[in-house]
Amino acid sequence: MTEGKEDIVVLLEAVGYVQFPEDYLQRYQTHIFCHRGYMSFVFNDIPYRCKAGEFVFWFADSKVTNLAFSKNFKATALFVERDFLNDNIPDLSWSIDVLLHSKENPVLHLNDQNDNQRVISNFKLLHKRSLEREHHFYNEVLKLQMQLFILEMWHTFANEYEHRRRTLESGSIYEHFMLLVQEHCMKEREVQFYANRLHITAKHLNFVCKQNTGFTASEWVHRFARERVILILQNKNLNIAEVADEMNFSSRSFFTRYVKKVLGVTPREYRERLG
Repeated sequence: MTEGKEDIVVLLEAVGYVQFPEDYLQRYQTHIFCHRGYMSFVFNDIPYRCKAGEFVFWFADSKVTNLAFSKNFKATALFVERDFLNDNIPDLSWSIDVLLHSKENPVLHLNDQNDNQRVISNFKLLHKRSLEREHHFYNEVLKLQMQLFILEMWHTFANEYEHRRRTLESGSIYEHFMLLVQEHCMKEREVQFYANRLHITAKHLNFVCKQNTGFTASEWVHRFARERVILILQNKNLNIAEVADEMNFSSRSFFTRYVKKVLGVTPREYRERLG
């Protein structure tokens, strides 16, 4: 465990406003459950409001601005050190879609009181475990608790994820495209693939996306593919050649050039930065 382990997990009961830790957007993954009132913010240039009974999740390095709180605001906030959470994600194969969904949808709508209680209990269990520093197997049990925390949050999140999937399936061309790109961008990075699935031209698909979001279909594909690259490179159980094969590149050299283009560094250099 690194120095400053007392700050790996921070739990706050907030009234009126959240007293965020210093450099929280750089250091922590942020989880906020709103009990009363509301908080508003701008996330990736889009305004959001989280009200009572809703949950907010921000990754470290998220673009969050314009935070404001209602006078009667009350919330429980949990901050988990970014690397500690990332290093203990249990299942890469399922986590990629969930993490990408979270990057696009910071406010989650919990189903009922049971979900509310599960989230708060999950917050408290992780924080309690982080304080038990005299435990003979502190590092090991804290890592296990982190994994349990993530699985519980995924369980709660899965209902919303499936609801959104059903909504997208009955939605517009743009919504169909977003569903397809999240599902296939690991292996398909050409706009023509998605245009063919939607039975329209690539030019029209780019136009529709640009009209709806300000970004072309090509930009969206590479944005999601870039997130896939980042997440899969964090799985050190796979070597570079295996990662390239997983993402359907014909050779390791093609994969290396692609990563250099989207991340500015080679796969090896990116992993060396992770330590």
